[in-house]
Amino acid sequence: MLDTEQIRRDFPLLCEKVRGKQDLIYFDNAATTQKPKCVIDALTDYYLHLNSNVHRGVHWLSGMATDAFELARHRVKYFINAEKTESIVFTRGTTESLNLLAESLSQTFITEDDEVIITEMEHHSNIVPWHIARDKYRFKLKYIPFDEKGELDLETLKQILTPKTKVLSVAHISNTLGTVNPIKEIIELCHKNNTLVIIDGAQSIAHLPIDVQSMDCDFYCFSGHKVYAPMGIGVLYGKKDLLEKMFPYQGGGEMIKEVSMEKTLFNDIPFRFEAGTPSVADAVGLGTALEYIREIGMESIVKYEDGLLEYAQERLREIEDIRIFGESKHKSSCISFLAGNIHHLDLGTILDMQGVAVRTGHHCAEPVMKHFGIEGTDRISFAMYNTKEEIDAFMLHLNKAIKMLK
Repeated sequence: MLDTEQIRRDFPLLCEKVRGKQDLIYFDNAATTQKPKCVIDALTDYYLHLNSNVHRGVHWLSGMATDAFELARHRVKYFINAEKTESIVFTRGTTESLNLLAESLSQTFITEDDEVIITEMEHHSNIVPWHIARDKYRFKLKYIPFDEKGELDLETLKQILTPKTKVLSVAHISNTLGTVNPIKEIIELCHKNNTLVIIDGAQSIAHLPIDVQSMDCDFYCFSGHKVYAPMGIGVLYGKKDLLEKMFPYQGGGEMIKEVSMEKTLFNDIPFRFEAGTPSVADAVGLGTALEYIREIGMESIVKYEDGLLEYAQERLREIEDIRIFGESKHKSSCISFLAGNIHHLDLGTILDMQGVAVRTGHHCAEPVMKHFGIEGTDRISFAMYNTKEEIDAFMLHLNKAIKMLK
């Protein structure tokens, strides 16, 4: 069992009063999580005592900063059970990781008339980069639809996989529907077809135990700020043999071995994909956040959050005319809903006036909204510091808001 009271004490912002009055109920964790004090302290400590550029300096301070940076890489490796530290590339977040893959894989493995598959439930970060790459490299882009429960149609996947299908890129958990996709089954199907698989782990990294070796994914991407770490830092995991074959995404310092006026020799991985000065303090903060979660225990977090999700869905169904979008058997972390004919933005605005932070709109997943024939939803999403008492308070505020807007 989680000691939720102690966990909440670790997150200073949860004590803030909204507009100096209302208690904050923070149900926008799918957008970003709050940061524990140990992560905030790690950032401060880095800038107070270690601040220096990494890898290139021979002086003591640079060495200390490099050690802290590479320790963070090691902590990521351990957290997702990667086989090699070289497989961990630091990026600015899931979006940059997916852009890197769309460009580098297109240069390296995908030829004109080849195929890439994505799904109808993807975040824009896993759609737009593939549109850009498709238009540039002239491959064919296919997608897997989902049903009314929010579950992917794997029969369609079996039908559209061909010898020309080089890559499939899919969200582990949908940021709108909460669906936990059957990743292992998808990977097995794709690998039998010699198709590489990318997992967008932005929503799963904080809500599921991640083992990239057991999963056997070729690439896994996530953002630090979704997992209690700072903004501006993310990770691309890739199998070592694949990364070694890939062209770099950006050029500049750090990613080179040798440069002349005639040519450039690229650095070894992971540095080949880390052009320029990295966000060292944020990487240190990420490593600290992952250690914080490890000490609490991911299994306990999953069990607790699943209980919150089930309880919230039961309470929401008590309200007449509530529509929940995403009714998969395997679900995690978030609920998207509409209350009758009330506009999602109006409802979110009234809830905000009562101290409740929810997300409104299309959640960077417009194809999902088009599937249901709606403009957007209200979304609540949970973290390990949320409580059933907060859900009860949210329900009181929600009922009040609905009465005001009917």
